[in-house]
Amino acid sequence: MTLRVPFDNSYARLPARFFTRIDPMPVTAPRLIRFNHALAADLGITPGSDDEMARIFAGNAVPAGAEPLAQAYAGHQFGGFSPQLGDGRANLLGEAVADGKRFDIQLKGSGPTPYSRMGDGRAWLGPVLREYVLSEAMHALGIPTSRALAAVATGEPVWREQGALPGAVLTRVAASHIRVGTFQFFAARRDVEGLRALYEYTVARHYPEARDPAALLEAVIARQARLVAQWMAVGFIHGVMNTDNTTLSGETIDYGPCAFMDSYHPDTVYSSIDAHGRYAYSSQPDVIVWNMAQLATALVPLMPDAEAAAESFTRIVHAMPGQIRAEWLTLFRRKIGIDSVRDGDEALIGDLLARMAENRADFTNTFRALATGGPARDQFLNPAAFDEWARTWRARLEGEDGGEEGARARMRAANPAFIPRNHRVEQMIAAATEGDFAPFARLVEVLSRPFDDQPGAADLARPPAPSEVVQQTFCGT
Repeated sequence: MTLRVPFDNSYARLPARFFTRIDPMPVTAPRLIRFNHALAADLGITPGSDDEMARIFAGNAVPAGAEPLAQAYAGHQFGGFSPQLGDGRANLLGEAVADGKRFDIQLKGSGPTPYSRMGDGRAWLGPVLREYVLSEAMHALGIPTSRALAAVATGEPVWREQGALPGAVLTRVAASHIRVGTFQFFAARRDVEGLRALYEYTVARHYPEARDPAALLEAVIARQARLVAQWMAVGFIHGVMNTDNTTLSGETIDYGPCAFMDSYHPDTVYSSIDAHGRYAYSSQPDVIVWNMAQLATALVPLMPDAEAAAESFTRIVHAMPGQIRAEWLTLFRRKIGIDSVRDGDEALIGDLLARMAENRADFTNTFRALATGGPARDQFLNPAAFDEWARTWRARLEGEDGGEEGARARMRAANPAFIPRNHRVEQMIAAATEGDFAPFARLVEVLSRPFDDQPGAADLARPPAPSEVVQQTFCGT
């Protein structure tokens, strides 16, 4: 059997300055670690033998119909603008078309490109497995995200500060890899022709209803507002919300130093490169508004009246915090079982979160206990702090549709039992580095059903012991 992908590569038909055509760089001894058969079926991909897929998804062979390229883009990284970034260790093989939708098939860790900026273009095994686990977990949680199609070991070492590490390549699937930074790339060069071509391409691919750049901005903001609210509702911290990691499609992308919170605190930061907490958990709504302001700035040259456009775009961006708050309230109401809307709901939710922060309550397990009727109070250093809040909460639930049973059903659908806990991810990576992929396979399987009770996986729902706490997560470059 030969691997077949239904390629139709529209991005490769854009002007040459959008990318550099380059083949992936072959590796010594590719070996398939995992192939996502369910995702492949959804994309209309016919799998081949393990050996063939190892060669293709490591970059040793180019599948029929692919047109490999590295995309150009710019971006604000921690607030500082870089006019030239681009795919420094990624290669877009092309686009699979399924059910009338396009999906990018991209290799990560496939060798250097003209955009590598002195990097080696490679990835080591840890970040590849981390992204596979976390992106698939996010998909199972119902949050828009890139997906993992395959992970391949290269048989070559990758050199990092820790020394020689096993190399790997991830195959990533995304609705597209068009970023805020892609628009910034052309705007920074005052390339209005290129900017207009990108705008028209983005509208055709993602927002056919958008009649002009203002409508595109509004549509992207709506998706990003919901996306960040969804992150907040599961305790996810992206860790590197640069404009080059903010997609126009509204998907989560780039699982570098990301993490899910254990004990709740709004100022939680894990990323080792976020020294000042720019991308802390509670800062994410502010950051995405700032990123959308950068998109608005990049779109202004497409408007006939720049001054009027700036005023209009400013109003659109300034409305975004209210949109995020509305999405956040909707999701957190469900997390505590509320279906109707009352004025005091935000204060009720805020009171719970404040008590959780003060008492180091586990974010996931506290809300899951509310859903299952378990001892949520046991998550608190001072259980009385929960009891005080719970009296007001139970009074609020009176009269809700379906009574307590309806509230529990809403909460079970909103509050996962399982998330990719940082210590389990790190343990999984350590095991895989030694050649044991069983913990990786187990995480992928359990996290594919995050809302189900899985008694045999109770250890994966347990918060870390003090000796297991992960203080920092690291970028894979």
